Amino acid sequence: MIYVLLDGIGDLPHPDLKGMTPLGYAKTPNMDKLASNGAIGEVISVGKGIAPQSDIAVFNMLGYRFENSVYVGRGVIESIGIGIDFKSGDLALRGNFSTVNDERVITDRRAGRKIEREDAVAISRELEQKIKFSNPKASVVVSPTIGHRVIVRIRCEGEILSPDISNTDPAYARIDGMGVAKAVGDYLKIERSLPLNESAGAKLSALLVNEFTDQSLAIMKNSEINKRRSAQGKKLLNSILLRDAGNKFPDVIPINQLHEMKFSCIVDMPVEIGIANVLKMQTFNAGGLNDYEEKARVAAKAMETQNAIYVHIKGPDEFGHDGDAIGKMKNIEEIDTRFFGTLLNIIDTSKVSVVISGDHSTPCINKGHSDDPVPILVSGDSVKKDGTTRFTEEQAKKGKIGLLAGADVIKTAISLIR
Repeated sequence: MIYVLLDGIGDLPHPDLKGMTPLGYAKTPNMDKLASNGAIGEVISVGKGIAPQSDIAVFNMLGYRFENSVYVGRGVIESIGIGIDFKSGDLALRGNFSTVNDERVITDRRAGRKIEREDAVAISRELEQKIKFSNPKASVVVSPTIGHRVIVRIRCEGEILSPDISNTDPAYARIDGMGVAKAVGDYLKIERSLPLNESAGAKLSALLVNEFTDQSLAIMKNSEINKRRSAQGKKLLNSILLRDAGNKFPDVIPINQLHEMKFSCIVDMPVEIGIANVLKMQTFNAGGLNDYEEKARVAAKAMETQNAIYVHIKGPDEFGHDGDAIGKMKNIEEIDTRFFGTLLNIIDTSKVSVVISGDHSTPCINKGHSDDPVPILVSGDSVKKDGTTRFTEEQAKKGKIGLLAGADVIKTAISLIR
């Protein structure tokens, strides 16, 4: 089974696409071929009313529920993904380099998104050197990852920091450790982190996060990096929005034990790499983010030694966040040609089945994640066909698979394939 998650693939009808979704409008002959050889349905990855971030959504789409325990948070998962020095009792947070004005109003949540690596590293080192917490035992590590993304780890020797604090990023709420997108407008300001209970650990954590935010704003405003960026007409890296705090490693069943399969993956982003590490999933290197042909070739080759591989393709989500419906549609067409076209030329569909879905919806009209269902397709010669011919939101509503919870996708796919 080759299990492909198209990040943020789900969408809503858009006026730029004659009232259709990017999936519906796109020309996708290879996914159409797969759809005609399978069955389709819908998935709510985490839960009704929850607009999830990718981390908790991917965990669910791989078969994991966190109903009876608090999730450890995206900060921890990405820390694991980049190999940062993290130990239980530290506080790890996911951050965005962003651009704000003098009133802390956010003018660009991602500081232009395409940030030069050397600028992100230089300003991170400057923050580490110059920030001085009121507690002399506290220290910080600032680790940029890809683009606007950054991990902040705060440690206070002799203290156990608590994840029970609110985000400074106004676009996300924290519910049982999960990052959930909020319905927000265009006017956003950096928020103060608040303790969510009366514990000493929560109060100390919120204090340190707020000290980091206040000092980093001043340091970044006066940084030579930003003076140069301003002269070059680039977006300033003058704030870091923090969310999804965590203070411990996750305790989960390895994926091969959960599904009794040899499960592997092709992943690129720190969050998915962290998930693979946590689940003890073998990873295959398949080039860069957009090396779609290589990902297809490696996935097909992996079927010689594995009986399942999860492939995460990032592209569609970023166009959704940018509100670019035409760009998202074109990216879907490119994935169809370069990834699925290559894949179908290699695999034998009597021996290898293909499952396609997404981790969540990122509607272009919202410019953010939503709780709208995503399509799920299970395709292979052994799968009973349901007459659907396209992998789209519209046809997904009519497919015989019906509406699934994300955590039930893999076991449902296996039953349909068998």
